[in-house]
Amino acid sequence: MLAQIVGAYGRLAERRRPYAPSFSTNAAVFGSLLATPRRSVRNGRALGCCERRRNAVKSKRVTLADVAAAAGVSRTTASLVLSDRGDELRISEAAQQRVRRVAAELAYRPNILSSALRRGSSRTIGFVSDTVATSQLAGDLIKGALEHAHRNGYMLFIGETEGAPDEERRLVQGMIDRQVDGLIIASMFTRVRAVPAGIDPRSVVLLNALPEDSAVGTVPSIVPDEYSAGRAAVEVLRAAGHSRIHLLGAGPGPDDVPVQTVAGSERLRGILDALAEDGLEPASARLCSVWLPEDGWAAARSLLETGVRGEAIITFNDRLAFGAYQAIQEAGLSIPGDFSIVSFDDHQLASWLRPRLTTFALPHYELGALALQVLLEDDAPDWGTVRRVPMPLRMRESVAGPGGAPTGAGRRSAASPSREAAVSP
Repeated sequence: MLAQIVGAYGRLAERRRPYAPSFSTNAAVFGSLLATPRRSVRNGRALGCCERRRNAVKSKRVTLADVAAAAGVSRTTASLVLSDRGDELRISEAAQQRVRRVAAELAYRPNILSSALRRGSSRTIGFVSDTVATSQLAGDLIKGALEHAHRNGYMLFIGETEGAPDEERRLVQGMIDRQVDGLIIASMFTRVRAVPAGIDPRSVVLLNALPEDSAVGTVPSIVPDEYSAGRAAVEVLRAAGHSRIHLLGAGPGPDDVPVQTVAGSERLRGILDALAEDGLEPASARLCSVWLPEDGWAAARSLLETGVRGEAIITFNDRLAFGAYQAIQEAGLSIPGDFSIVSFDDHQLASWLRPRLTTFALPHYELGALALQVLLEDDAPDWGTVRRVPMPLRMRESVAGPGGAPTGAGRRSAASPSREAAVSP
């Protein structure tokens, strides 16, 4: 199954590869342009050089002065009308209609740069990330921010550092030089990071990242609510009747997580707290320094060698779950008949496993949209706080009762409120 997953992932990546025209296509287009006669034709007659020159002048950007001259008003009057202040300053209705009609006929567009310089806003936001833009897994971080920016009349400038500090400094400074109204500093994986030097804390938001201790309380950060998802994972299995829950990826102690894994620490803390409230501990735990399918396969094999059957597993991400699926099925066992499995991330292949994997989704789109929203509300009294976005439960077919028994309704699952993402305080 692991080979099938990898193969499917490769085919999916191939389908998502953007179209790139070949050199031959470009050459053909360029050749056709070269073959176009120099004398243009309109309505069956050739245009002379003087008329072509007049048309070239017409193709230049129409200015406010052009509109004012054509409408027979001053530049100030034209500006006031086009900024919807005509009534306020008692400009006649006839003059206003004339200015608007001329502006429409000339296809006038305001000079955004000069307007921005006058009012101190460029209507642009910078988005600087490590590897988010080139990742297939976290693209919705950008999509959420981008769509929210468009709805509010902003453009998003996107830069990718590939994790290089020098490149981040260059990109951040370049965006500041271009007078962006604010910056979103995004990370592919949740981590603790420094706020770039020389930035006004009121104009930056950390996305999928937490600030270092020195910046806590000064800049907002937007992260998934990993702790609550960890608690809810236990609740899903407890509601199905499980009391023996094995961990693959981290544990058994609260510090038994891969180095610099913020998500792992938060998920583990939530799991341990939920178990402790029921007087339980992990039935076993296997720490994996890397969370890839082969690591999940090895950890699951180690668990199977103990003879355990009919119990539950929490894997700390879906890639570990892919490997666990492979090991369990290679042993001639079944999911959820012999093991129930709950995981995290909602990887794009999770719903293609058989049985489909129950998992908590990373709310990438909601994270990106909230980062933009917070940046535009920089006067909020709780500006420097951490906003945590719930991870919605994708309840599928990988969970049953102990030994594969049908799940009962004997215990309410605390995970159910998280099926739809909403911002928690």
